[in-house]
Amino acid sequence: MPMRIHRLGTRPSAVGPRQYFTGAVRIDPLFDPQAPGRVSAAWVTFEPGARTAWHTHPLGQHLIVTAGCGWTQCWGGPKKCIRAGDVVYCDCGQKHWHGATDTVAMSHIAVQEWLDGSPVQWLEQVSDAQYYAPLEADDR
Repeated sequence: MPMRIHRLGTRPSAVGPRQYFTGAVRIDPLFDPQAPGRVSAAWVTFEPGARTAWHTHPLGQHLIVTAGCGWTQCWGGPKKCIRAGDVVYCDCGQKHWHGATDTVAMSHIAVQEWLDGSPVQWLEQVSDAQYYAPLEADDR
């Protein structure tokens, strides 16, 4: 089949599982890997206060922020603000989290590659102290 069209609304939305997310998160799958390719994507919406757990991607991840305002942080680095139109790249194996701010929802398209049957390794939850830590001074 040379071309596939995935119609909006033909794939069911999912609730972000509590073991991997804090707060209200909706995941709308966009596409799955098509062999020999290994790229997948999902449109993820975080309500205010919602975020991922710490996690890594074996082959990296691109986030395309489509609406609102959010926060992201790499392990050991400063918390940063991300806004609609921003594109974020998380390098291979880089421990990080992302989500909405405490007052504004945020949506992004997450694009990642699969390796050995998975695009992600989930780790511990982001603590409230980590989530509410101050932003980098030039990022407010």
